Amino acid sequence: MKTVFKKAALALALAVPMMASMQAAQAEGEKYVLVSHAPDSDSWWNTIKNGIALAGEQLGVEVEYRNPPTGDLADMARIIEQATASGPNGIITTLSDYDVLSGPIKSAVDQGVNVIIMNSGTPEQAAEVGALMYVGQPEYDAGLAAGMRAKKDGVKSFLCVNHYISSPSSTERCQGFADGLGIELGSQMIDSGQDPAEIKNKVLAYLSANGDTDAVLTLGPTSADPTIEALKENGMAGEMYFGTFDLGTEIVKGIKADIIKWGIDQQPFLQAYLPVVVLANYDRYGVLPGNNINSGPGFVTKDALTLVEKYAGEYR
Repeated sequence: MKTVFKKAALALALAVPMMASMQAAQAEGEKYVLVSHAPDSDSWWNTIKNGIALAGEQLGVEVEYRNPPTGDLADMARIIEQATASGPNGIITTLSDYDVLSGPIKSAVDQGVNVIIMNSGTPEQAAEVGALMYVGQPEYDAGLAAGMRAKKDGVKSFLCVNHYISSPSSTERCQGFADGLGIELGSQMIDSGQDPAEIKNKVLAYLSANGDTDAVLTLGPTSADPTIEALKENGMAGEMYFGTFDLGTEIVKGIKADIIKWGIDQQPFLQAYLPVVVLANYDRYGVLPGNNINSGPGFVTKDALTLVEKYAGEYR
C-alpha cells in the first residue's frame, strides 16, 4: 500500500510543477477526447469523468468523454475513428482489446493526433500503437499480485465473477489471480453479465453447486455490489474470502463491514487527470515524462479507509 502511495505521490509531484507553470500560460484552445470501453451502466467510470473534468477546468482546455453505451468494442473502435475525425489535439483511450482497437489508434497517430493509453492495455502495447505513454494498472500483474496475496491467506479455489467477459483485460485479471494461486482458471470464471439480479443469481448458483469454493473475486462495482447481496442471502457474508478490483461506495461499505477483505485501487482519478496534464504540457512546451505511470495495484483494507471512504466513487 505504501509503495503505491509513493508512486502516486511521485506522479502528483511531477504534475504539480507542470500545473503551476501552466497557470501562467494562456490556454490555446486545446481539445482532448477520452474514449473508454465502459458501458453507460458502469458507475466506476464516474471517477474517470471527474478526473478529466477537473483537469480541463484547471488547465483551461476542452475535454470530452465518449464511450460505447453497451460496452461494445466494435462501437468503441468507431468512436475512436470519429474522435480522430473531429480534429482533437489528443486522444486518451483505453486499450481493452488490442486486436479490435489497435487499428483505429494507430490511424489516429498517423494523422498527427497525440495518444495516451490509459486504464487497460500494457505499456508495451501502448508503444506498439505509437502512443506517447501509458497511465494505468497492468491487469494481469494486478491479478497476479492479488492471487499471491490470497494464496498466503490460504485460498486454494475461487470464483471469478466477470461482468465484462468480452474485454480481454477483464479475463487477464481472473487469469492473473489463478496464476498467483498456482492453479488452473478453468471453469472458476463465470460470465455474469451486467444485470445486478442476474449476477446475484449466478453467484448463488455457482456457490451452491461448488461448496468447496474458498474465495470470490469480483472485477468492480458492477459485479461486486450484487455479490455482496448474494453472500448476505446465503449466509456467507463475512465467512467467504472476498476480494475485488476497484472501489465504489458499496465496496467500501463491504470492506468496513468485514464482508470484503480488500479492494484493489488502480486510482482511476489519476488515470484520467494525469494524461490531460501531460498532453497540455506536451502541446504547450514540448515536454514529456520519460516513463509510463503505473497507477496501481494498491490494496485497500479496513485499516486504510478514512480518505477512501470519503471520496469513493468520486475521486477514488
